[in-house]
Amino acid sequence: MLWFMFDLLELRERYQRNLFDSVIPFWLNHSLDLECGGQLNCLTRDGRVYDSRKYVWMMGRAVWMFSRLYNQVERRQEWLDAAHSILEFLLRHARDAEGRCYFSVTRDGRPVFFQRKPYAAFFLALALIEYSKTGAPAEGYIEQAKELFRLIREWIDNATPLGRPHLPGQTPCRQLADVMVIASLALELHEVEPEANYVRILENCWSDARAHWLPEKRTLLENLPLDGSDYRESPVTRQLCPGSAMEVAWMLWHSLEKRNAETPENVRFLLDVMEGSLEFGWDKDYGGLYYFLDSEGFPAQQLEANMKLWWPHTEAIVALTLAYSKTKDPRWLTWLERIDEYTFRTFVDWEHGEWLGYCDRRGAPALDLKGGPYKGFFHVPRALLFSMRRLDTVIS
Repeated sequence: MLWFMFDLLELRERYQRNLFDSVIPFWLNHSLDLECGGQLNCLTRDGRVYDSRKYVWMMGRAVWMFSRLYNQVERRQEWLDAAHSILEFLLRHARDAEGRCYFSVTRDGRPVFFQRKPYAAFFLALALIEYSKTGAPAEGYIEQAKELFRLIREWIDNATPLGRPHLPGQTPCRQLADVMVIASLALELHEVEPEANYVRILENCWSDARAHWLPEKRTLLENLPLDGSDYRESPVTRQLCPGSAMEVAWMLWHSLEKRNAETPENVRFLLDVMEGSLEFGWDKDYGGLYYFLDSEGFPAQQLEANMKLWWPHTEAIVALTLAYSKTKDPRWLTWLERIDEYTFRTFVDWEHGEWLGYCDRRGAPALDLKGGPYKGFFHVPRALLFSMRRLDTVIS
């Protein structure tokens, strides 16, 4: 036990150093737009801007992250100032007259593109909720977040207002990402307004996620057909994403904590999801987690399926530190050591700071960037912060 405690203490300190000495300074030094406000997210390996467009969901994530650091770690003015600058830009430029959020805007805030999905609105809502906790002026922010939550749930049920109507030949599906979106916002809103309604929403999310369970692979389907059809008939419904399943698992565990529902059966289900996703998703030849897999062994449709991306590995680290802190079962430490070793060897940039995001199957960098339309100041710092907190409960 003392050997494990020593290792976990070193691990915790390494996560802290990487977060505060590397990841946070990279984004503070390179991404903030001091002229126009907001955040320039598309950064090369050494922090140069290669695309001046601004991505709404990336900026929402950054506001949430800077605000969470300010709220839960230390009340540093530079973190609050960063959150405020980015959020003010979003409030001026992120939405159209109907309340829909753009995917990207120009540097000075003119609309560029709609993604036809609700995820930009989701991250704006997260930003509003977390920033409202800082004590800075935030009049009406929770009401705006609640209205976005209402709209997001409507758009998930019917995406026609977003420009994505349901067509006759499409199989009606529920996306695992949508379950996660609703659960995440319900958890965040429950923190500021502990009403029973959010608990009921979390209970529904739990039931919905369990319906995605694929027992023969011990993981979760990304897209569940809702018309009773066989999921094996389509590559869309056969799709698996180990990183997504891991993220949903730890988030659902947070919902169990919130609902005082950590029963042996519920915990066993989440541990099964974690273990099955790791075992099925681990590349036995080159290491690391595959991005996408086909549940029946057919070729995955996505060309990037065999790539190794940063964020599935961050979600695995969060899930594994949580699993060990709750169970003290050494098998989770074994997996954590394997994932951690691969992740820090493959993604961490010891020269310029932060992490690389996109590697090929063998683990060699495929893109020489630190930020882009899909990578920003979120998955890495969130994983390091959450994992540090969980390790504290074990070490202390």
